[in-house]
Amino acid sequence: MATLTTEMAAAPREAQSARFAALRRREQWRYLFLLAPALVFLTAFYGYPVASMLMRAFYDPSWGGQNFAPLVEASSTVEVLGLSLPMNVYLRVFWITLQIALVTTVCTLLLGYPVAYALSSISPGRANLLMMLVLIPFWTSILVRSYAWMVLLGQEGIINEALTAAGAIENPIRLLNTRFAVYLGMVHILLPFMILPLYAVMRGIDRNLMRAAGNLGAPPAAVFRRIFLPLSLPGIAAGCLLVFILSLGFYITPQLLGGQRDVMVSMLIQQQVDLLKWGFGSALALVLLVLALVIYLVFTRLLGVERVFGSARA
Repeated sequence: MATLTTEMAAAPREAQSARFAALRRREQWRYLFLLAPALVFLTAFYGYPVASMLMRAFYDPSWGGQNFAPLVEASSTVEVLGLSLPMNVYLRVFWITLQIALVTTVCTLLLGYPVAYALSSISPGRANLLMMLVLIPFWTSILVRSYAWMVLLGQEGIINEALTAAGAIENPIRLLNTRFAVYLGMVHILLPFMILPLYAVMRGIDRNLMRAAGNLGAPPAAVFRRIFLPLSLPGIAAGCLLVFILSLGFYITPQLLGGQRDVMVSMLIQQQVDLLKWGFGSALALVLLVLALVIYLVFTRLLGVERVFGSARA
């Protein structure tokens, strides 16, 4: 009798589990149908063109890895951390790109962190009003902003004229077509990309933790260093990753503001395409893509960027 009762109780549970599984499968198919138009569009107009372009690295002008050979042929040396390493001109361009991207990321972090901290410390209404000032640059073309820096940094620009009028310099100094101009333009353009993830994480930090630490006698510097800064690390990681990846592929700003020694990989790819060397240009693009993916994986493993994305999904 007890066995029969157990079987009768188990039967409804099994039927309910089967119905629940059927509903889950039906819901998954519904989501798939909703995503299908976007997936088809992205595959046809983005995935396929990019994949076909990257495949040129292996078959243009003939099948093989000849397009990657110039990248491994050492023709000169470069000083890296006090060591003389063999490096050809193409790898030197990759090294310059990494340098520019790293310095730009550090500068945007140093400038954006205080701004995000201030925005997260005030009322939401005032923060939203001030956030408009951060978002205004998004409404202006990168090309227009780069040309504006050309006007400001030129030998007859506002900065040189102001310094000359103030008596700080006698002759105009060279500001345009320098590495400094590249840093200035890229930091100005990419600064909002650092502030936004920092602000999103800082706004979610419970300020009662800092007040409690202050009530227990901790000085403000120690409260910031031991409580607020560790809790804001996911935002720092996400902002640094976003700015660094975007910096790797920058083209317009370095082209307009930089000099002959500030050639980045994107400019080199464009040069190869102009010379109709599609295979070598695709090889450079593929190496840059792999480099960006490796950097992304390192960030997600070591700095916990996935926590930011996970909180956003939650």
